[in-house]
Amino acid sequence: METYYDPKDLGSFAEIGKDAPELAGKFFDYYNEVFAEGELTEREKALIALAVAHTVQCPYCIDAYTRACLEKGSHLGEMTEALHVVTAIRGGASLVHGVQMRKIAEKLSL
Repeated sequence: METYYDPKDLGSFAEIGKDAPELAGKFFDYYNEVFAEGELTEREKALIALAVAHTVQCPYCIDAYTRACLEKGSHLGEMTEALHVVTAIRGGASLVHGVQMRKIAEKLSL
């Protein structure tokens, strides 16, 4: 099936810097440093990245971080729980904006 997002394109990501190699180099250096073992393990960082990938709805990121999570020892239950955490945060963020709606509606209704 043909889709807008071709999974094979993920393998071409490094080429994004072809026309701006200095900026791409800085980004990839930063990216690699962020995902290196630190206060958080690489496994924990991959779970966070997987959850964020769902929030920003990036199919390439979902693909990459699903693979990263599995390679770093996460199992489907942990990955699913991370997805539920981010869903709860995103849902809560939408609901809390209802406070703004209520304030405006109440002000205009008076």
